[in-house]
Amino acid sequence: HDEAPDNRAFDWGLGDEEATQAAFDAAARSVSLEIADNRIIVNSLEPRGCYAEWTDGKLHVANNGQGVWVHKDNLVKAFGLEGDDVRVTNPDVGGGFGMKAMAYPEYFSVAQAARLTGRPVRWMSDRTEAMLSDNGGRDLVSLAELAFDENNRMTAYRVRSRCNLGAYNSQFGQAIQTNLFSRVLMGVYDVQTTWLQVEGYYTNTVQVDAYRGAGRPEAIYVLERLMDRAARELGVDPWELRRINFIAPDKFPYKSATGETYDVGEFARVLDRAAEKADRDGFAARRAADAERGLLRGQGLCYYIESILGDPSEGAQVVFNEDDTATILVGTQSNGQGHETVYAQFLSDQTGIPADRITVVQGDSDLIAQGGGTGGSRSVTVQNNATLATVAKMTAAFTAFLAEELDVPEDAIRFDDERFRAEGSNVSPTMLEVARMAREKGRDDLLRHHERAKLEARSYPNGAHVAEVVVDPATGVVTVDSYTVVDDFGNLINPMLAEGQVHGGVAQGIGQALQEHVVYDADGQLLTASFMDYAMPRAIDLPGISFTSEPVPSTANIMGMKGCGEAGTVGALAAVSNAVQDALWERGVRQADMPFTPHKVWELLNGGAIAAE
Repeated sequence: HDEAPDNRAFDWGLGDEEATQAAFDAAARSVSLEIADNRIIVNSLEPRGCYAEWTDGKLHVANNGQGVWVHKDNLVKAFGLEGDDVRVTNPDVGGGFGMKAMAYPEYFSVAQAARLTGRPVRWMSDRTEAMLSDNGGRDLVSLAELAFDENNRMTAYRVRSRCNLGAYNSQFGQAIQTNLFSRVLMGVYDVQTTWLQVEGYYTNTVQVDAYRGAGRPEAIYVLERLMDRAARELGVDPWELRRINFIAPDKFPYKSATGETYDVGEFARVLDRAAEKADRDGFAARRAADAERGLLRGQGLCYYIESILGDPSEGAQVVFNEDDTATILVGTQSNGQGHETVYAQFLSDQTGIPADRITVVQGDSDLIAQGGGTGGSRSVTVQNNATLATVAKMTAAFTAFLAEELDVPEDAIRFDDERFRAEGSNVSPTMLEVARMAREKGRDDLLRHHERAKLEARSYPNGAHVAEVVVDPATGVVTVDSYTVVDDFGNLINPMLAEGQVHGGVAQGIGQALQEHVVYDADGQLLTASFMDYAMPRAIDLPGISFTSEPVPSTANIMGMKGCGEAGTVGALAAVSNAVQDALWERGVRQADMPFTPHKVWELLNGGAIAAE
C-alpha cells in the first residue's frame, strides 16, 4: 500500500542511539542474541459474545468485556445517540486477558440487527470463530545486545524489534511493542544508556493487540533470555550476574532510562529467597540423577519487574440499603480474578461492615457514571484507593451527623474502623447502625456516598521465577518438573487470590513456551483454528507452582500494594525458556526459541541446532 511501503507501519525509537553505540564501542565485552516471541491465540474460557435490545429509543448492549465505558462511547458515536440513550453492561466474564478490552465489529452489528428487527438479538462466538477473529498476542522478533565493562557490569543495552500488527491497527496494537515494551526495557538493572528501535509491519493475519502483560512480558523475555546468554559467554553464574547488576536498594527512588520512577526494591533479597525456595543447591544432584536415566534437566531463572498500566484514577460509591446491607459500586470489571471478594473484604476491613452484608456491583454504565475498567493489573490498587477516599468522606459525614444527634463537638467523636465512639457517652454505633439512624431521621443524603481518587504514581511488582524442566532426548518432550515463584507484591489484601493470579499467569506462560503455536499459510489462512491443531496447556502439563510473598511495601499508595494480575506471565516466559536452553546447551544447542514443542526440540537435538564452534 502506498501509505505503508513494504507493509511497514512505523519505525519508532526511544533513547540515545549515538551514546549507546559509543558505549558498545568502549565495552570490554558485548553479547547479542536474536529472540523470537511466538504469536498466541488468547482462548479465554468463555468466548466473546453480546446481546442487544432497543427500548423506547434506548440501546442496551451487554457484552463480556473488561469495562463498559469504552464500548458505550463507541456505540454513542456509531449510532449518533446521546449518552443517556446507551446502556452497556458486563455480566460475569469468563476470562479477558486484554483481548476483551477492545471493540469488535459484532457489538455494532448485533446492535444494528436489533434496531432493524425490533427484537433482541444475541450472538455468541464458537471456538473456531474466536480463533479466527479475536486479537492475537505477542508475535515479534528482537535482536538484543548488552555491553559490559571488565567487571561484568552492564554499560549499555540495545534492542531492535520487528513486530507483527496483523492486517490493520488495533486499539493498542502499535503502543504495545513500543511505549509499553519500553516501560520495563532495562528491567531491574542499573543501566542508563539504552536504545530501543521498533518497526511495525502489517501482514495478512488477524490484528495483534493486548494479551496478558501487553508489552511487559515481551520486554522482560528479551532481556532475561539475553542475561542468561551473557552469563554463559562471560563465564559468570547467571544468578551472580544479575546480582552484580541489580539496582541497589540505596538508589531508590530510581528513575529508569525510559522514564519510570521505581519507588522501592530489594531485588537481591527476593532472589535469595527464591534460591532457598527452589532448592538451588540441590539442582546439581537432580541433574545428575536425570542424566543417569538418559534425560536432560535444565534450570531457568527470570527476574522480572512490571509497570502497572491503565487509568490511575477511579471512583467508588457506597450505598446503604433498607435491609441493613451495603452495596459498593466499582469502576473495574472482574474477569474471574475474584474482585467481588477482595473489594467486599477491603470495605469490611475499613468500615466494620460484615463482608457477607456487602454486595459488589460492577459493569453497568447506567449505575456507574465513570470507570477505568480492568487491564494493566490496575484493578485492586486503584479501586481500593478510591474506596479509601469514599470511606473517609462517609466517615466525616456520619461523624457530623452523630455530633448533631448526640449534641457533642465533632472532634469528640472518633471511628475505630468498627464503631463510632463519643467521649463521655456509652453510645458506640456501627456504620450500619448509623445508616439506620440516618434513614429514620429522613437523612437520605447520608445513605449514598461517592468519591474519586487518583494515584499519583505507579507501583512496580517484581520477583524471581525459577523453572526446572526435564527433556527426553528420544522424543523431544519437555516436562516442567518444578516451578518456584517469589514475588514482591507489596502488602497483600487477599493472599489466596494473589496466588491464584500467579498460578493462572504462569500457566499461560508455560502454554506459550511449550505448546501454543499459531500457523498461517502464505495466503493468511489460519491452519490452527481448533483445539485439534492448537495445543493449550492442560492440568497434566503443569507442575505444582510454589508461591511465596516477599513484600517490600510500595510508597506509591497508602496501602503499600502492588498490582499482581499479569506478573505470572511476565516472569514465566523467560524462566521456562532459559530452563529449556540450559537443558539443551550441553548437547550443542545454542539457539532455542519458543514454542518448545516435541518436534522442534527433537530436531534441535538431532542436527537442526546451531552447534558450538
